Amino acid sequence: MCPAMNTMRGVGVFPCNVVRVRRQCSRIHHHSSSFHNNNNGRTMRKCFVVRNSSSKLDDGDDDAEADVIVIGSGIGGLSCAAMLARYEQDVVLLESHDVAGGAAHSFDVKGYKFDSGPSLFSGLQSRGPQANPLAQVLDALGESVPCATYDSWMVYVPEADFLSRIGPTEFLKDLQNYAGPEAVREWQKLLVYMFAEWYKPGGCLEYPLDGAAGIVDALVRGLKKFGGRIYLQSHVEKIVVENERAIGVKLRSGRFIRAKKAVVSNASMWDTLKLLPQEVISKSYSDRINTTRQCESFMHLHLGFDAEGIRSDLGIHHIVVNDWERGVDADQNVVLISVPSVLSPNLAPIGKHVLHAYLPGTEPFELWEGLDRRSAEYKNLKDQRSEIMWKAVERAVGTGFSREKCEVKLVGSPLTHQRFLRRNRGTYGPAMQAGKDTFPGHSTPIPHLYCCGDSTFPGIGVPAVAASGAIVANSLVSVSQHSQLLDAIGI
Repeated sequence: MCPAMNTMRGVGVFPCNVVRVRRQCSRIHHHSSSFHNNNNGRTMRKCFVVRNSSSKLDDGDDDAEADVIVIGSGIGGLSCAAMLARYEQDVVLLESHDVAGGAAHSFDVKGYKFDSGPSLFSGLQSRGPQANPLAQVLDALGESVPCATYDSWMVYVPEADFLSRIGPTEFLKDLQNYAGPEAVREWQKLLVYMFAEWYKPGGCLEYPLDGAAGIVDALVRGLKKFGGRIYLQSHVEKIVVENERAIGVKLRSGRFIRAKKAVVSNASMWDTLKLLPQEVISKSYSDRINTTRQCESFMHLHLGFDAEGIRSDLGIHHIVVNDWERGVDADQNVVLISVPSVLSPNLAPIGKHVLHAYLPGTEPFELWEGLDRRSAEYKNLKDQRSEIMWKAVERAVGTGFSREKCEVKLVGSPLTHQRFLRRNRGTYGPAMQAGKDTFPGHSTPIPHLYCCGDSTFPGIGVPAVAASGAIVANSLVSVSQHSQLLDAIGI
C-alpha cells in the first residue's frame, strides 16, 4: 500500500522559518507560504470557468498568453494556480477532463454523488502555521469547506470486528489481544502510511458535506475570485521549449498559449516527461524518472442503494483486512469503504446511500495492460477482481444489504484510472520508502518548467499535494510579495 497522507501536518505552507526571517529582516526561503485575505484595493481581472466546452479557446479571447500556465487541475495544480492568482499573477489553468479536481474529482450518476478518489480527511478546519497545508491554502483564499466531524471508524480483521476511536486509545493493545503481535506490526506500518495523526490527542476526522467536490469547488472559487482562468476540456498536447526553456504549451486543438514566466505541470513525472520534446530531455533526467518505482493502481466499487433495512448506526468509514500474513500492501487484501451519505444525506437521493469501496494502491497494472475495455475478457476480469470489494461491503454494511438492491453499480479498474485521470499505468504515484527515499523537488532541468503534485515533495495525499502547489507558487513570486501577504494575515 502506498502512502495516502490525507491527514498530513508538519509540512505546512506557513513554516516557522518564514515568520522568524521576517522578524530578522533576512532572506525568506521559497519553501514558505505567505497569504492575505484582502484585495488591498487592487483591481481583479475578469475570470470565468468554461464547462463542457471544446478544448479550443475562441480566437477572439485575449488568452494567448499568461504569466504562468498550470497543466492539470488536481488539488496540487488548483492550489498552485489559486495561490498564484492570490499573488496577483496572471494564471491560466488547463484541464483535459470536463470537470476539475483530477484524482479528487466527483461525479453524479442518477442523483448519487460519488468521490473518485480520496475520502479520508482531517485538519480541513485547522488554522495557523502548523495547520494542514490545504487548510492554509483555503484560508489564504478566504474560502472554507463545510464539514461533518466524527471520531470513529469500523475495523474488520480476521480475528474480530471492532470500533476504533480517533485519539490516544488502547487500540494497539486491543489489536494485540485480538490478533497478535504480527497484526500490530502490520498496523504500525499502515500508520506510517495513512493514519498517524488520528491517534494524537484531540484528533478528529472530517468529511466535506459536499464530498471531495466541496474542496475542489472552494479552490476553483478562490482561483476565480483573484482573477485566475480555468479551461476544462483543454488537453495539453505538449510543453513548448525554445532556446532550452519552457515558453508555453500547445493544446490538442493546435492552439498555442505562451507563458511569460513559467509552466507548471501537475501531471505525474512520467506523464510530464511525455509532454516534452525528446530532443530537450537529458538522459539523466529521463533515466531518473523511468527508473522511479511506481505504486500500483486501484480498483474501485461505486454503489448507490436503498437505505431501507440498513442499520441506522452504520458508520462512514470501514477498513477490512483479510490476511495479516500477506501484509497490508498485498493485492486483494485490504479494502477501504466510505459511506458518506450517513453524515451528508444530500450526496444521495432521499432514503438512499452512496458508497465507495476501493483497493488502496495495491492493484497490479500488469494484469490489465493491453486489454480492450469493450472485450468480454476485460469484463470478466473486472468481475473477478472486484469480488473482494463486494464481500467487504457485505461484511461492513451487514444485514439488509444485497447486491440486487443496488441502483448504481460501477467498477473501476487501473485502465479506468489511466483513462479518466490520465495517470501513467493508472499509478497512485511514486513508490518511495519512508526513511529511505525522498520525493523530487519542484524545479526541472528545463528552465521555467516546474512540477507540483504527488510526484514531488512532500509526496502523496491531499495535504501533501496542496503543499507542493503552494511551494511552487511561492517560488515564482518575490520576497516582498511574501512579506505583504504575511502582513495581511497577521503573521
